[in-house]
Amino acid sequence: MEINKCYNENCLDTMARMQDCFIDLTVTSPPYDNLRAYNGYSFDFEAVAKELYRVTKSGGVVVWVVGDATTKGSESCTSYRQVLFFRTLGFCVETMIWEKTGAGCLGSNLYYGQNFEFMFVLSKGKPKTVNLICDRENKVKSGTVTVNYALGLDGKGKKRTIEIKPFGKRNNIWRISPQKNSEHPAPFPEQLANDHIISWSNEGDLVYDPFMGSGTTAKMAIINKRNWIGSEISEEYCKIIERRITTAST
Repeated sequence: MEINKCYNENCLDTMARMQDCFIDLTVTSPPYDNLRAYNGYSFDFEAVAKELYRVTKSGGVVVWVVGDATTKGSESCTSYRQVLFFRTLGFCVETMIWEKTGAGCLGSNLYYGQNFEFMFVLSKGKPKTVNLICDRENKVKSGTVTVNYALGLDGKGKKRTIEIKPFGKRNNIWRISPQKNSEHPAPFPEQLANDHIISWSNEGDLVYDPFMGSGTTAKMAIINKRNWIGSEISEEYCKIIERRITTAST
């Protein structure tokens, strides 16, 4: 099938034309809990999850960004049900958090404000590509230090020498501002898509987004010299995607 193209269709139709073990990385945020209109479209989650497992290469990764609606005083727990289903398919699961900096906190007056979404990093076995971003400034002086670490159930420790670098790897909570001034109701932040693409793929790899929306995954794949495929059922959104990828390619 043709790559570096967004298909104006249901993602199940797109993936049906993919051979097994075709995609290196998927970065997406599906419609969930009717929190946005998405031009009235919905999707069959379990069918999509099964197909994502089939088309993902061994060692490939799916980044699934999702949250939960709160109705009648309770969260829907959609995200939990989805990630458990992914686990039953055979995906390994690593939970990350997207904290929406600069955004107003949502929720009722009964609880603290809700200001995050889950970023489930789902790997088909051990991830084959791991390029961890190291931008967390270490507060201790660079060099080598001797530390104690626990060993065994008795809690007794041993000493070892480790090297402290000026910057350490990021933790699993990413603080990123939501995307603003978009023609789409729920646009992906460019930094979020960019950093996951860098983390779990290499140049020339194939990145997929089954719910491409406004085309952020495609744009950041182009900028980072990855190949890409998208699916977007809305013709209106496909026009937005075309404009953005044209700009990214020039």
